[in-house]
Amino acid sequence: MTIQTVATTPFAGQRPGTSGLRKKVSEFQQPGYLENFVEAIFLTLGDCGGRTLVVGGDGRYFNRDAIQTILRMAAAHGVARILVGQGGILSTPAVSCVIRKHAAFGGIVLSASHNPGGPSGDFGIKYNIENGGPAPEKFTEAVFAMTQSLSAYRISDMPPVNLDAIGTYRLEGMRVEVIDPVADYAELMERLFDFDAIRALFKRGFRMKFDGMCAVSGPYAKAIVEGMLGAPAGTVINGEPLEDFGGHHPDPNPVNAAELIALMDGRNAPDFGAASDGDGDRNMIVGRGLAVTPSDSLAIIAANARLAPGYAAGLQGIARSMPTSMAADRVAEALGIACFETPTGWKYFGNLMDAGMVTLCGEESYGTGSSHVREKDGLWAVLFWLNMLAATGKSVEQVVSEHWARFGRNYYSRHDYEAVDAGAADAMMTALREALPALAGRTLGAYRVALADDFVYTDPVDGSVAARQGVRIVMSDGSRIVFRLSGTGTEGATVRLYLERYEADPARHHLDTQQALAGLAAIAEDLSQLRRRSGRQQPSVVT
Repeated sequence: MTIQTVATTPFAGQRPGTSGLRKKVSEFQQPGYLENFVEAIFLTLGDCGGRTLVVGGDGRYFNRDAIQTILRMAAAHGVARILVGQGGILSTPAVSCVIRKHAAFGGIVLSASHNPGGPSGDFGIKYNIENGGPAPEKFTEAVFAMTQSLSAYRISDMPPVNLDAIGTYRLEGMRVEVIDPVADYAELMERLFDFDAIRALFKRGFRMKFDGMCAVSGPYAKAIVEGMLGAPAGTVINGEPLEDFGGHHPDPNPVNAAELIALMDGRNAPDFGAASDGDGDRNMIVGRGLAVTPSDSLAIIAANARLAPGYAAGLQGIARSMPTSMAADRVAEALGIACFETPTGWKYFGNLMDAGMVTLCGEESYGTGSSHVREKDGLWAVLFWLNMLAATGKSVEQVVSEHWARFGRNYYSRHDYEAVDAGAADAMMTALREALPALAGRTLGAYRVALADDFVYTDPVDGSVAARQGVRIVMSDGSRIVFRLSGTGTEGATVRLYLERYEADPARHHLDTQQALAGLAAIAEDLSQLRRRSGRQQPSVVT
């Protein structure tokens, strides 16, 4: 067998977004498209001799084909050893775990996260560095520059590796180890949480439903929740990863996880509900008749962190993305620890965790995690809640109500306008930015504007600057309106509007969320003319 050099020409538009390169499957299937991007990764990395790489994905359509291509290209670039999940499966947090445990120099993650799958769906690829986290912008920009000047790529012509059998294989001079995708991750979870207490909870008749959304976290939940923790068979629903996610949109929110929400709202509902997304890095926590917002979940985990053995020594700090509500800030203040506000994108948390400045991190898009890995981690958050419920003997609803009573409630909602004309979305953001200087000090409805800016983040570790990260309008009472364009879609632009209002009075903690935020929503529409500019009379999704 030989290593071939194949002539190629650059493809336009291979700049990675917030979480790598995401396009329609049909684009990735173009001859040379995937190969060009992978070649650019290896050329950016430089000498790969003697190094270990991790490869895995969420099992969506084209995952297996892409892995075989990456293996053959890795062999052509001198990689010494590759760890790949059985069946091509590795959740995104598990990739991070395996990189860190086995001292790999990085990993290639094949996923478009919560985006739909199947032949007409989306596909994605991103590179994680040696700390297990997403590559920083300096690296991804270097990869993009390389894609624009490629004239050839290198690849072995060896036959496919058997991904379904755990074992060791040879591909050119490279050792390919097909590993159990769950084992290393499960071992880490058992060190962080009180599995004995959670087992006892299930033995007492505690009932739970975990919706795997026919995505990657199903096998992890079955192995850990039903297997190691002893939850009854059937606790995990939609637990088999399918190439099209069974037709689901695998985004764990009340809209897309409607089956779980119906169960938790119904008669004889389980005690606890949870869901995870396409690649296993997002989570939704649900009580009886109550879907916990991601912002509240982060704050509640922080306030109760000492209940979990892995966090009994306390937290070093908390970090949240700018659009995420300020609920965690109030907990950090009470604990006497720092709370950092970063742009959206888990890569911005990596430096803070590596420097020992934060322990917990969270994003409003159902992403929560900690310094145990360098990715958000859906099942980790679910296990944290199970540990908390086992330790306190309280229900989800009690935990949330008591948290609001102590810290106040941050009413919070995100309105997504998906597949909007990109030109119209850019024009709206430009108009908002131009209006910012005149907003400070103005009275808008029942509010007075205290701050209006386009968020700029300076990393406290390396001094790097990220500008134009979202327009925010902060009121004198702490209420906020935030506009930003998402970097995770593959069609047009996704405009995200975030609304937040703080309420200290416990007597007003059980209002309808949209009703509580209606005044801010009206101000946001008046400022942005979002409905007229988008051509939409209502959001695609409200969470």
